[in-house]
Amino acid sequence: MKQIMLRTAADNPYLHKDFHAALSTALIYLEERYGADAVRAYLRQFATAFYGPLKQDILQRGLPALQEHFARIYQIEGGDVTFELTDDALTIHVAACPAVMHMRQHDRPVAPLFYETTRTVNEAICEGTPFRAELLAYDDRTGRSTVRFSRRSP
Repeated sequence: MKQIMLRTAADNPYLHKDFHAALSTALIYLEERYGADAVRAYLRQFATAFYGPLKQDILQRGLPALQEHFARIYQIEGGDVTFELTDDALTIHVAACPAVMHMRQHDRPVAPLFYETTRTVNEAICEGTPFRAELLAYDDRTGRSTVRFSRRSP
């Protein structure tokens, strides 16, 4: 008797850690061929297109939308993260970036500008919203970071 199993991608655990290694390789290529500004331009263009729905959610709900987004991402990625949320600011402390740690554990190159996947992407997400993003601290070896999203001054 023949049995048929029906599955969709959503039935499987979300896992794309090697995506980060491919992205890192692309960032190295862009920086070597076209410079650091090209890396930032690429990430800004990507973030603007990909995170449009998140930006709309931020405009409607403010900082809780960002906290929920990052809590979901770090839960999926297996990251150790803590949040401090007030009416005017969200601070995110990442103990170690799951992507950076995965690349290091598998001897994959980590782009010198990999931190821009945090700094530039978050800044682009906040463009056109009442908030700004700041990368307050970043450790290249582990990806440990502190990011603050805060209300822009009027």
